[in-house]
Amino acid sequence: MLSLANLRQSLIKPNVSKTIFTSSLRQSSNTDDIILEHKDITKDRTEKIPVETSIRYLKSLAFEKTYEGKPVWVLYRRNHKGLFPPKKTRKTCIRAGQISTGNPCPICRDEYLVLHEKNVDLLKQFISPQTGSILSYSKTGLCQKKHEELIVAIKRAYDRGLITFDVPFRKYDYSDFAPKST
Repeated sequence: MLSLANLRQSLIKPNVSKTIFTSSLRQSSNTDDIILEHKDITKDRTEKIPVETSIRYLKSLAFEKTYEGKPVWVLYRRNHKGLFPPKKTRKTCIRAGQISTGNPCPICRDEYLVLHEKNVDLLKQFISPQTGSILSYSKTGLCQKKHEELIVAIKRAYDRGLITFDVPFRKYDYSDFAPKST
């Protein structure tokens, strides 16, 4: 028999559990069958994912299904108190090898997104197509640590020639170089 206290408790806190899964593609080594497997999202970030795995993940069906063809930061919404968001994002989302926040930044929440100069497809998502400049952390929602890693990875990719960029136009005062009449 339902008492008034049990009824009130069930109305205040509904007994609904939602399990979050991440999907990944796995290909069997002896056959050409591709298997879509679901696994629980863990907060453990001690295992380092190789860059090659991250590059394959960006080309996979699981990535397409998760991000729907948009950059990884578009579907992310910052969680903050009050009407206006803080000027700076948090320092880091991962402390002591574990996700320490309830709403990690777009790079920290997906363990297969690795910031590296060889991962050009991921880096291009954080470069403005109109100006060619690196997008701000206030627009992308990256934590400060991952934003610094992003800047380093993009500059290394520029140096290695993996990402093209326009050299800024310089105006010179040619009167400085003209022969002076005495």
